[in-house]
Amino acid sequence: MTQSQYLIKRKLNILELGEMLGNISEACRRLNISRQHHYDIKSAVEEEGLEGLREKSRKVPRIANRVAPEIERKVLDYSLEFPTQGQVRVSNELKRQGY
Repeated sequence: MTQSQYLIKRKLNILELGEMLGNISEACRRLNISRQHHYDIKSAVEEEGLEGLREKSRKVPRIANRVAPEIERKVLDYSLEFPTQGQVRVSNELKRQGY
């Protein structure tokens, strides 16, 4: 059993215990989870089925306004060469150099 399958089975067990006991609060106390977590799982199953129980990607999105890698490299090189200069001075000096 893969980790993904294990997590899906565990989440289904949370829902099944709630139905078996007929008391969501008691089931959550026994499993040491919040009622909100139970309802999140329940709504995911209702909306997307078993696919809703899969782990979602936590990949950090790329920022749209990121500068070009060569400019970033120039900024880093300049800041390492002159570590006491602030961001405004670095920006002005690089603009003067044509970047």
